[in-house]
Amino acid sequence: MYKAEQCDGRRLSGLDRLLLQADRTLRTLSPGTPCHTRSSPAKHCDEAQLSDSERRCAAGLMRVNHSGEVCAQALYQGQALTAKLPTVRTEMETAADEEIDHLAWCELRLEELDSRPSLLNPLWYSLSFALGAAAGKVSDKVSLGFVAATEEQVCKHLRDHMQRLPPQDQKSRAVVEQMLEDEEKHQHTALDAGGVRFPAPIKALMSTISKAMTLTSYRL
Repeated sequence: MYKAEQCDGRRLSGLDRLLLQADRTLRTLSPGTPCHTRSSPAKHCDEAQLSDSERRCAAGLMRVNHSGEVCAQALYQGQALTAKLPTVRTEMETAADEEIDHLAWCELRLEELDSRPSLLNPLWYSLSFALGAAAGKVSDKVSLGFVAATEEQVCKHLRDHMQRLPPQDQKSRAVVEQMLEDEEKHQHTALDAGGVRFPAPIKALMSTISKAMTLTSYRL
């Protein structure tokens, strides 16, 4: 994990943090570079026989999940850059490191399905980074609340994907199940750390934006 405050006992300057941020960005958006710490939950599952339509469906859903993890990386990195308390900054960096596993798992599953990540990922990354940095600028409580609200939306999408994935595609389902467990944990952790609960109108707006991202990433 890249520490924002110090590395090998040396306190990092603002330039150091910007360089580390640039490295994280490239790793997030470049295929084959996410360095995961946990093996894919699907490694012990057999590859199912899928029809062309089932394979396209599974690939589309996993592409959406991959884009969601790109957004998560950007969100946490933007918040870590502007977080006011070192403890909150560390919390954001830890969450980003855990999300790297999800990014790598989704990328691997897309390869297995003979598919690719969304072409729009650079756009999603830029928008999510800006939102995360803006939330961190307002306050740490708002920043953590934004994490909780975002993870709530992610969990809804993952539950929907569990319903839509081909029943015999146990590899994809294993990945989504573990992601759902982790995202629920991140949501509760952010609230327990002092995040504010967002009102329903803001959550509704976030849901609308999220749906636009999922519809386009599914196909592109």
